[in-house]
Parts: sequence; structure tokens; C-alpha cells
Amino acid sequence: MEWVLAETLLAQSRDPRVLLGTLCRGEASAERVETLRFLLQRLEDEGARGGGDALSEAAREVAAEYLVPLLRGLRARPAGAPDPEPGRQARGRVLRAAGAALRSCARLARGPPLAAALAEEALRDLLPAGPTPGLEGGAEAAVEVLAAVGPCLRPREDGPLLERVAQAALVLALAGDGEAAALAAGRLLPALGRGGAVALRAVWGGMVAPSAPDRVGLRLQVLSALAERLLPEPSAHETGPDARCSSRFWRTVQAGLAHAEDALTRKRARYLLQRAVEVSAERGVGCTCRPQEANGPSLFWWSEKKKDELLKFWENYILIMETLEGNQIHVIKPVLPKLNNLFEYAVSEENACWLFHPSWHMCIYKRMFESENKILTKEGVIHFLELYETKVLPFSPEFSEFIIGPLMDALSESSLYSRSPGQLIGSGSPLGLKLQKFLVTYISLLPEEIKSSFLLQFIQKMTSRHWCAVPILFLSKALASVPRCKALGLEGLLALRDVLQCTMITHQILLRGAAQCYLLQTAMNLVDVEKVSLSDISAFLMSLRQEESLGRGTSLWTELCDWLRVNESCFGQSSTGSFFGLHETSSLNAYVKNLVQEYIKTPAWEREKYSMPDWFDAKLVALMVLLAVDVEGMKNQYSEKRRTQNVLRIFLDPLLDALMKFGTNAYMPLLKTDRCLQLLLKLLHTCLLKGSSTQDDEVLTLLQNCVMSTTESISEFILRRLTMNELSSVSDLDRCHLYLSVLVELTCLHLKVGWKSGNPIWRVLSPLKNASIRHLQDTDDGQVATFPPQEPTLEKQIQRVVSMAALATVCEATDQKPELQLDSLDAGPVERFLASLQLNQTLQKPHPEEQSSFLEESSSSQGWGKIVAQYVHDQWVCLSFLLKKYHTFIPASEGELLEPVLPAVQMPGRTLQSALDALTILPSDQILPVFCCMKILVPKLLASSESLCIEAFDMAWKIISSLSNTQLIFWSNLKAFVQFVFDTKVLTIAAKIKGQAYFKIKEIMYKMIEMSAIKTGVFNTLISYCCQSWMVPASSVSQGSLSSANNYSELVLEACIFGTVFRRDQRLIQDVQTFIENLGPDCAANVVIENTKREDYYVRVCAVKFLCLLDGSNMSHKLFMEDLAIKLLDKEEVVSKSRTRYYVNSQQHRVKNRIWQILLVLFPSFDQNFLTRIIDKIFQAGFINSQASIKYYIEWIIILILHKFPQFLPKFWDCFSYGEENLKTSICTFLSVLSHLDIITQNIPEKKLTLKQALAAVLQWCFHPNFSVRLYALVALKKIWTVCKTGHIEEFGALTSVVESSLNQVENMHGVGNAKKNWQRIQDHFFFATFHPLKDYCLERPECFDIFVKESFSNLSVKSTFLFSFPAGTIFYILPRLSGLVEDEWIAIDKFTRFTDIPLDADFQWYLSPTQLRELTPGDWAQQDIGSNSGEADARPEWADVQKKLTPWKTSVPDLDLELIFPGRAAKLGKSVSRLIVVASLIDKPTNLGGLCRTCEVFGASALVVASLQYVNDRQFQHLSVSAEQWLPLVEVKPAQLTDYLQQKKSEGYTAIGAEQTARSVGLPQYCFPEKSLLLLGNEREGIPANLIQQLDVCVEIPQQGIIRSLNVHVSGALLIWEYTRQQLLRQGDPPPSPCLF
Repeated sequence: MEWVLAETLLAQSRDPRVLLGTLCRGEASAERVETLRFLLQRLEDEGARGGGDALSEAAREVAAEYLVPLLRGLRARPAGAPDPEPGRQARGRVLRAAGAALRSCARLARGPPLAAALAEEALRDLLPAGPTPGLEGGAEAAVEVLAAVGPCLRPREDGPLLERVAQAALVLALAGDGEAAALAAGRLLPALGRGGAVALRAVWGGMVAPSAPDRVGLRLQVLSALAERLLPEPSAHETGPDARCSSRFWRTVQAGLAHAEDALTRKRARYLLQRAVEVSAERGVGCTCRPQEANGPSLFWWSEKKKDELLKFWENYILIMETLEGNQIHVIKPVLPKLNNLFEYAVSEENACWLFHPSWHMCIYKRMFESENKILTKEGVIHFLELYETKVLPFSPEFSEFIIGPLMDALSESSLYSRSPGQLIGSGSPLGLKLQKFLVTYISLLPEEIKSSFLLQFIQKMTSRHWCAVPILFLSKALASVPRCKALGLEGLLALRDVLQCTMITHQILLRGAAQCYLLQTAMNLVDVEKVSLSDISAFLMSLRQEESLGRGTSLWTELCDWLRVNESCFGQSSTGSFFGLHETSSLNAYVKNLVQEYIKTPAWEREKYSMPDWFDAKLVALMVLLAVDVEGMKNQYSEKRRTQNVLRIFLDPLLDALMKFGTNAYMPLLKTDRCLQLLLKLLHTCLLKGSSTQDDEVLTLLQNCVMSTTESISEFILRRLTMNELSSVSDLDRCHLYLSVLVELTCLHLKVGWKSGNPIWRVLSPLKNASIRHLQDTDDGQVATFPPQEPTLEKQIQRVVSMAALATVCEATDQKPELQLDSLDAGPVERFLASLQLNQTLQKPHPEEQSSFLEESSSSQGWGKIVAQYVHDQWVCLSFLLKKYHTFIPASEGELLEPVLPAVQMPGRTLQSALDALTILPSDQILPVFCCMKILVPKLLASSESLCIEAFDMAWKIISSLSNTQLIFWSNLKAFVQFVFDTKVLTIAAKIKGQAYFKIKEIMYKMIEMSAIKTGVFNTLISYCCQSWMVPASSVSQGSLSSANNYSELVLEACIFGTVFRRDQRLIQDVQTFIENLGPDCAANVVIENTKREDYYVRVCAVKFLCLLDGSNMSHKLFMEDLAIKLLDKEEVVSKSRTRYYVNSQQHRVKNRIWQILLVLFPSFDQNFLTRIIDKIFQAGFINSQASIKYYIEWIIILILHKFPQFLPKFWDCFSYGEENLKTSICTFLSVLSHLDIITQNIPEKKLTLKQALAAVLQWCFHPNFSVRLYALVALKKIWTVCKTGHIEEFGALTSVVESSLNQVENMHGVGNAKKNWQRIQDHFFFATFHPLKDYCLERPECFDIFVKESFSNLSVKSTFLFSFPAGTIFYILPRLSGLVEDEWIAIDKFTRFTDIPLDADFQWYLSPTQLRELTPGDWAQQDIGSNSGEADARPEWADVQKKLTPWKTSVPDLDLELIFPGRAAKLGKSVSRLIVVASLIDKPTNLGGLCRTCEVFGASALVVASLQYVNDRQFQHLSVSAEQWLPLVEVKPAQLTDYLQQKKSEGYTAIGAEQTARSVGLPQYCFPEKSLLLLGNEREGIPANLIQQLDVCVEIPQQGIIRSLNVHVSGALLIWEYTRQQLLRQGDPPPSPCLF
């Protein structure tokens, strides 16, 4: 078109110059400039029609007077000015047209001066604009000019100019800012590259220069633009630089291949790689990129001799990289074996070296690691970790760098450590175990000279980020498994210490402790002791939290002692100096002896130090002393033990000498006394950690004896310091806390060994209490006596705080130790003082002139606010002691006493109001004593001052709900809150008056249950306390013992069904914690960290154990259990009617499952009268559609009821009389019950009538059109007939022949499909073949079983039988496991025994089933239970309600049910049905399934297979299907059953076709569908899984022209279904079907 227009213009005027002049006048529109362009190009093509010099001159004029000014004008827009999209597009058109016109002008001008001049001018415009242009359009115009005239420059004459242009273009392109950079890379550089080798070499030199910017995307953009010149084909005339020989080029390509953020960058990298391979193959000449390492492999090389191998390698490589773009694991997984082939190509087994550089393989893994699809990331990590399981790869620095870099970055993702499907809880993370195996193997294969540096870098990498708890745990565990080697020195030990700090950020204490244990084991395995000193080791040990990992007496402590013993003489000297400046020695005993001496010794310059010394030194010395003593004990294990005692005495002599002088040496330096007392405390604490075994512990005994010998001296010192006004500064408050802590420890120690009269502690406590009270009274009197009141000094205020703290400590000790009760119940001066305390009295700040010194001390100590809070806290500690002692004196109201002797006790209302005031001023870590006081006061005041008590409830709950459960104070405060609000007296009074308090307590109860969903363990605290307080001894028969529980039975109800569905991250933490717990004592963290039992299942365990304590012979207990049973049945009814989506393992499923579990627990307490009230509800539950596990429990309890009370059999027979529509969903349940008729009839003397009724009821269902119902009926018939034969009762008239005929037919049938196989499977089903309703319920010894049957099921009292042998294993573990419930619902017996908060009788035992039931695995029968509903013999939508016990596609007979009935119905309507089966079991969106159903029905598919027939009831499905499901056979096949289903259909002659893109997939236009075709459609997100692709005969893909990679699954299915239909119609010679309206 442009050519025609140019000819037309030239035809109108013989002089082209006139035309050019005309076009150059007027407005410079895009159309005018484009017209000028193609006119100039036409003139250039025709040789200007003889224009000669005139035309050349005209071209110069057009360029100089029109085009160049035009281009300059286009850059007049200032930078940052708005640039609307239409204006920008128009300016771009003008720029491109003007540039092309300028090129033609330069060629028409017949000489380089114009081109060079224009280039110089444009270069001047470009350089100042550059990467940071002053005018936005300037650089763009300059680039267009250079792109236009660049090819016109002469390589020889204009060489320097070409180089400058090329360098400027490269700088602009790599800057990457604005459109100018894109133009430079996309237009200018390719133009220069085509212009000659000079410019190309200049660009290439800038690209490979070390100083070039390393922006991968931009570099690849430039390289792709120049690919034709840098990677030229053999036919190219000019040769430039060969990019294949440049390592910088290949590093850029590799960086682009693994670039996770930009798909275009990856595509360019793949293009360059593919072009390089193609060029190499076409040239047929070898080339090599020189390796960076001396003996390392080349980044790229080519050899014609190995062309086939090289092509195969690179084809597979590029295929893998292209497949990874799909980001779908089901597409990528089949390609991963090719990655293994790459390693086989890349490694020479003969020379044990790399043929291909390993960095190419690392690009693939890096791409997988950085994928957005975490499943793909996990698959990539596991594949990498499995490398050394099958092959041995040569060492490569690149490999090690990759492990420390991208691999460890990928391993930081917690979700990768989740369990595999089907793996049990606590069995360990598969990835974690593979990581451990990989690291052990890889490090063992490393050269010795490399091993140390690799391990050091690996550990240092662990310190480079904030790791989550799970990754750091498994990395530490992997390191701890590395075999012993001398790989780490001091730097490595310091790196491990830094890793320990990383583990402290997690709130999961058990995981944190386990990681510390593994890191200590790592240090013992890998540290070269000759390169570190004992001082370095002790500093490292101080990084551990002893209360979480290194507990004395644990296996880890023993391992550490043994390591110290073995290496004692090998430790090196410290290069940095040791603690306290002591002389370093390699002997452990000498080191510890010097350590203690230097610690006790006080430097002269520190004697006047105000603040108390840090605890670090005391912890270190105590730890090393006990380690050294235990090491010595290990040495003398089989010799004399006296040496161990002597060693401890030697270590402690300096300390004991100092302590003995405390009482007599008044001038001992303060720092020394502080250090001695700190060391004393830490020695006792370290020796008494939970991991320590106190029995036969000679070290502990000797330590206690040594400490007790110094008690008198220490107690006198403490008494003097606390009572003689010697504590007067803020820092002295820390000393006060130290003194009181030591006093408490000494008290406990003396009480432990036996309290004797004249005890030194006894002589201290009373004077300390009296002196404290006297000082507090004097201070109060002094303030009142002066007028006006003087501002208190700092010294007086500190003494006041010290006195109150001392008094609180004495009160606490006296309260906890009855032996210390000093006074009788008579109110003496002490009690009167405590009862008259001015509660919540705040301390004024010190005198103004003392502010400076106070502020100086506050910078290193606690602030005044904390001091006041501690003072108020201590007041409430004292008051709590007083209220506990005189709780019987507390009146119910305050109007009775005019002059109370003990105001705080006898005026409880005022005291409770003061407690509320205290809660408003105290921080959350100081409120415990207030809660303790409220616990005593509220029961007294609830009846008379209900509003005040409710206010107390509200304020306390507000504090608790505002705390985070990660705070250490949360759990102690929560426990105190529960003890206060849910005290038995409070609950009883509140329920009695039924006022607002009663409803407030229930409101808080439900809020706590709701909080448990977020803060796991809250409900555990509540139910555990309430059940313990409601527990009644076995001997008690009090009728009112459960009054509180009766009024708050909702709490027990909620506990019985409690349990949330965890998020993935919560489940992961729970799984890993269980894994650590299962390690037992082998992991020291399990020993030293108390199991808090905060998991959700412990709530149900507590409730079950509480119910087991109830006595069915006790009427109050019996009424409580009956009330709970009614509430459970009501709850079941509510859940069943809920509209919330109900699916396997949903919250609704779990709740219903738990309800029936508890009903089974309660069943022995049910008598006939109570069962009469609830039997209808139980039978009604059988009519409700439920999951298989729930059906089992319902059937079980019905069997037990009918066995124990045959009187209910008439009601049971009535269930078979309901209409067929009502029985469709439930008949299998009642038939299953009849299959255990032998158990039901055990207590019936005359069985014939019952058996006859059973036969009559069952026979009518043996001929039901539903195949699944027929199977259940036949198995029940066979069981009943067996009972008849066993009892020799076979005379039933006409029934006998019908029964025997039916059974003979089913036993000898040779039916179509799987009928015979399904008959055998249902007989082998555990519920019919193995399960015994009685033996699996009460698990006494076999010889006692008959006694059990007679007694436990005939008497109300179950205390002597049921209580002592409870079938927890069957109800809570075996059946949930066999029923396919998620592992969260499995409660093993050890969890019941481990929960000791609710103690049971000594004779009580938890039993597993004695039958073979416990030996079954889900795989033995799961295929019968996974199915949801069975296929039906008619087309009614109620199919979805069939009992979910048998695999529907296996229990139905397609040839009879689907292929006969539906085609017959369709034929009556004039419709044809094809032989196409569409399998949509992988699709989970109702909208897609509804649309597919409609499409299949329209085109006459023979059946649509779905994962669940429940989808039919979905409104979205029905909206799109428009009743198509009523005219189309629907078959239910679960995704897990697809493999078997495909195999079955293939055996029937069907061709399995998958709609999927694979390496060998066939295009839809090229594929010819067989008549019997089965079309498998993939999941909306993941497509078809790899395991199913292997089962397919062929994969068909739909050709695509666009950018989006896939179609909607419904659209894809519709296209394939139509293509199948079209082909079948053409084969039959029929015209295509008439069009339909959608």
C-alpha cells in the first residue's frame, strides 16, 4: 500500500524535490512524517530517478531543516511532566518515522559527512541525557537518530565515532531507566551490530568487562538483541566475537535461567542457550569456554565427536527448563527423571570428574527452589537431597556454594517439613530425615582440606537470618548426626554459639530446647579440642538454657561429661584470655579450682561498685563445678567414691570459707558477699534441675550438707542486712531479692532434711518478721507525726520496700510450709498490723536533692514504677496469707461489726474493692496475689454483693484476655483466674441464686472455649481444674457431690466434643513436637521441660477420665450422665441440621464422631427407663446421612442396647417399616446391626421368633435394585442363617427355600463386572469379619468375659466392672484409625495414661482390643469405606444419600444399571447415547462440574464420574446443570480410587485419554477418538497427577495461539467431548447434531 501511494505521488510531479518540500511544510503529524518516510525510501530504491546532486542536496535539506528540528522538538517535554497514553503513542510513531526518513536522507545524500554529523550531534544530546535525562524525550530522539544513521557510518573512517556510539548505547541500555533504554537495547544496538564488527566489538567489550553492571535482565536483553551477531550461523559473512567462549556470557545466561521474578528474562536466557547449541551443531567445529578453575569443567564446550550426546544433554536440559515454566507439579514430576539422566551425562565415571559444569544443574534446582508453588519447591529440595543415595558425584566448589546458598535458603521454609500423606503423627519429617542423611553423606565425601571451611560456612549461614523453629531444629539435628571429626576451631564454636541465639527467638519451648541439645552434640562431635580452650567451652555452654536442654542427670549431661573426660588433657590455651584473668590450664579440675578462686576473689577497684554483679559468672562457675565433679565421678565409677567428695570439697572450700565468715566479718566487701550468695543459689538450682535424679546422688547430698553447715552464718548476715537499715539505694533492692531467695532456699533445704528445734532458720524468721513490721509502723508513724508532712527520702523509701518484701517472703514461706506456723489463730500484733495495711498505697518518689543519684542508679536497675508495683504486690502477698489463715472469720456482710479487730478480714467488701483497684495499677506480672485474695473473698460476698463480684469477674477476664499466650506470665495468671472464677463454692452459690453472676460465669466459660481456638491450652486449664474440683472419692456416695457439675454440665459437654481443625502451620508444629516427644529420654529437652499437656485432645481425655470416675450406682452421678447424654444427642441433631458444608474430616464430622464416642463411654450407666426416653433419637440418628465412622458408632450402640435390653426389638423392627424413600439413606445401617444378631439374641431364651422376624426383614432388601443395599442385605442374611443353623432352628416354612436359594445364588454367581469380588470384600469387611461388639467393648480377661456379660449388662452399678477396664483403645484409637479419620482424632492409650491430672483408681486399666481388630490396617478394608455413596439403579438425585461404606463404582454393575437403564430411558425420548465416559473426579468446583454435567448430557456421554455425588445438591451445580443430572448417569469414584477404576475400564476395552499437556501429548486435531473412550480431566489448579498420567493410554492437548497457558477445565472438557461426538457422527455418516441454545 505504501508503494502504491509513493508511485501515485511521484506520478503527480516529475520533480521529487517539490514533493519533499511540500511534505516538509505544515503540521508535523504522524501521517505526514510517515508519508515522507516511504517517499524517501521509494526514491532511494529507484536511484532517485536521475535526481543526481539536486536530490542529494534536497535530502540534506530535508534532514537538516525538517527532520532534525522535528526530532529536537519532540524532546521538549520536561522530565516528570504528564504524558497521556495517546500522546505518547503518537510521539512514538513520529519518532520511528522520522528516524527511518533520516536514514534514507543519509543514504540519498551520497556521502558520510551527513551521517557522521548527525551521529555526532545525536551523541552530544544523548550523553548528557544518559541514564538520568534532563528531558524525558531527549534520549529517545537521540537514540532514533543514532539507530537511523549508525549503519551509514564507515567502519574504517568513522571507527572512533562508532565505538563511542556503541559504548553510549550500551551504557544507556544497561541503565534500564525509561523508554530510551529499551530503544537502545531493542533498536540501536542491533542496528550497530549489523553495521560492522567495530561497533560489535565495542559492545561486546563493554558486556564482558568486569566493571559492567550486573543487571541480569538488561544484559540478557542486550545479548538477545545481538544474538545473531554474537552467535552467528555458519553462513554469516562477517565474524565477530564468539559469545560461546566467554564465561561472563554463560554466567549471565545461567543467572537468567534461574531468575525467579521475570519470565521474560528466563525466556531470553533459554533462547540464547538454545541458539548457542543450534549454532554449535550447525558449525560442526569444536569450541571451549575456558574454565575458571585450573582443573575444573568448562561452562560450555562442543565436540563434533560427541555431538549426539551433547545434543541429547542440552535437549533434555532445555525441556526441563521449559517445563518448569508451567509451575505445576503434575506436569514437572514426569520430567524429573530426565534430571537424573543429566547427571549421568555430566559425570565421567572413568575419570571421576565433571564433563559439564555442575552450575547448569544448580540452575534447575534454583529455579525449583524459588518457585511460587511450594509443592514444587519441596519436590526440588527432596530430589536434590536424594542425589547421593544413588550416585557419587565428584567434588565441586560450585556444589558446596549451592548448598550453603540457595539450598539453605529453601530449607528455611517451614512448610517443606510437613508430613507426607498417610504418614503417622510423630514419625518425623521426611525432608528432615533426608536432610540428615544427605549432610552426613556429603560431608563424609568432602576432602579433608575442604571439610572444615564447608562446615564453618554452613553454620555461619545458619546465623544469617531469623530461622523459624522447625527448620533450625532439623538443620541442628542433621549437624548433630555428622560423624565425629576435628573440623571446627574457635571460629566454628563461636558460630555455633551465634546459632544458639537464633534458636531463642521461637516461642515453642520444646523445639527450642531440642535444637539446643543438637547444637551441643554438634559441638562435641565437630570441635577440635586442641584449637579451643576450656574457657571457650564454658562460654559456649553458657549460651545454652539449662532449664531447656542441659539438665543435670540427663543423657546429654552424661554425654558432655564423658566428652570432657576423654578430651580433658587435649584442650588448648585461650588466645583471648579467660574469665576473671585466671591462668589457663588444660586440666579440668585445675581450671575449675582456679575459676572458683578467681570468682570469690574481689578486685580492689570493684569494691565500691554500687550495682549487684551480673548472674552470668555465677551460672558459669556453678555449671563448671558440677560438670567437673560428675566427670570425676565418672572416672572413679568403679573405684573409691571418696575422691569425688574430696574434689567437690576442694572446689567449694573458697566459697564455704567465705560463707562461714558472713556472720562475723562485718567489713567483707559487698561484691564478694553478692557473688558468694549468687554462686550458692546457682549451685543448688543447677543440681536440682528436673533432669537430675535425686536418689543416691552423692553430689547433691554432699552439697546440701556443705550448705547447711553455713546456714547460721548466712542467716545472721541476711538478718543484719535486712533489718539494720543497710539497704538504702535502688541497687540494694536487687540484693534484697537475692537475700530473700537464699533464705527461702535454706528454709526448704532444712525442711527437706527434717525440722529441728533451735534451727538457725527458726531463729531468723521471727526476728525478721517483727523487725519488718516495726520498721513499717515506725515509717507510718513518722510520716503522720510531722506537720507539714516531709517528703520521704530515698533511703527511707527503699527501707520500706525492703521491709515489705521481707514480710511477704516470711508470709509465703509460712503459708506453704505448715511447720513454720509461729502463732496460733489468735489475732496478735502481726495479724492486726497486716489486717490494717493501707492497701495499694503508692510510694512517693525520693527527695528532690536525691533525684540525681536515683536516676544514675535507675539506668542500670529497675525504675520507680516497678518498685512501687513490687511494694503493692508484697502487700497483697501478706494479705493473702492473712485471709487464708482467718478465712473462717470472714463474714458474709459488713454490717455486723462496729470495731473490727481484723479490718481486712472482717470487712471483705472493702477489701474486694481494694483488690479491684489493685488490678488497675499493677502490671500483669504482679497480679497473682490479688487473684488469690479474690478467690477467698468472692465466695463470701457473692450472695450479698453480687454486682461487686461480677465487676471482679469482668476486670480479671479483661486482664487475662489482653495477654498473649507466648508470655510466661500468661499461664500462671490464667490458672489463678480459673481457680478464682470457677471455684466450687463460687459455682455452687452462683447456681443456687441464679443471678447475673451465674450467667456471667457461663459467658466467661464460652469465651475461654472460644479463646482456645487461638490460644491452645486455655480450655485445658479450665476443664482440668473443674474436673479435679468435682472429683469425688470412690467411697463417697453423697447425693449432692456433683451439684456444681450438674449446673455447669455444658462445660463437660463442650469438653467432650472439643477440638479445632488446625491450620497447616499449627499442625506442623504439633507434628514436630510429637516427633520430639517420641524420642523420649534420648532428647534431653523431654526430660528437663515439663509436658504442659496443652494439646486439644487432652481436653477430651480429661473429660473422659472424669466420666470414668462417676459411679452408676450413685444417683447424682447417674442423673449427671443421663443429662449429659441428652445434651449430646441434642447437639448431634443440631450439627446434623447445620447448613455448613459437611465432608470427611470436617469440623461437623469430627464433632458428631466425638458425640457418639462419649455416648459409648456413658452407655453402661443407661438403664431401661432412660433408654426408653432416648431410643427414638438413637434410631433417628441411623436415618441421617453420616460418614462411615459415625455409622459404626451408631450401629455399635444399637447392638449393645438390643443385647442388654431385648425389649427394644419391636422398635427396631419398626425401623424397617418406614417408607422406601426414608430408608434409602439408612437401611444399610440397620442391616449392619442385623449382621450381629448372634450377639443381640444372647439374652433371649426363645430365639426362633426373633430370627424369623429378622429373616423377613432382611429378605425384602435382598432384591432391592440398589446393588449396595443388596450386598448389605445378603451379608446380614448369611449371618442370620448361620445363627439359625448353629441353633438348629431351620424350620421357617417357605422362607427356608428362599433363603437358601438366595445364598446359593450369591455364593455361586458368575455375574458381570465386580459383583463376585464385591461380595467377597464385604464379607471380609472388619465390621462383619473381625469386630465383636462385646469383646471390643469391655476388655476383661477371656475367662472373666462371661461374668462380665452377666453382671455389667444386668446391673446399674458399673463401678466394679466397667470402670476398671475401659475400652479407650477401641473407641478412641482403633475405630477412628480404621475409619479413615485424620490422625488428629486418634487418641492412643498412652495419652490417657500420660494425663495424670485426673488420677484413677489403682485397679483401673486402659485396654486395647484383644481381637484381631487392633492388628488391622486401614489398607485392609479402606477401599470399602473411602467411597461416599454407591451407584444406583435409577436416576433419582437421592443417590447421594446411600451409606458410605462400599466403593460405589465397584458395588454397582454398570452393564446392568447404567448401560441398560439409562439408554433405555433415553431411547424413549429419542436421544442417542455414546460410549464416552467422562471422569471428573479430580475437579472440586461445583460450577465446573455443573457445566460439565450439562455438556455431557447434551452430547450424549454414557456417564459422568465425579468425586462425590453430594455435589448434585449444591446450588451452584444445579444452577449450571439445569437438571442434566436427572438424565445422565453419575458415578462416584474418589480420587484415591481412580487408579483401580482406570484399570477396570481399560480391561473392559476402554481407551484412557487424558486432557493434559505432556512431552508426548497429541494435538486434538490430529487425534482419532476410539468409540469406547474414557476421558480423564485434571484438577483446576494441579491438572492430572503424575501417577495417573502413567495409567493413561494417551494424552491429548488443545492447540493454543495465545499467551495464557491453559483453558478452564470445563471449556477444555467441552471441546474434547464435542470433538469425540463430531468424529463418531462422521463415522456413522450422520450429520452433526442440530444446534442448541445455551
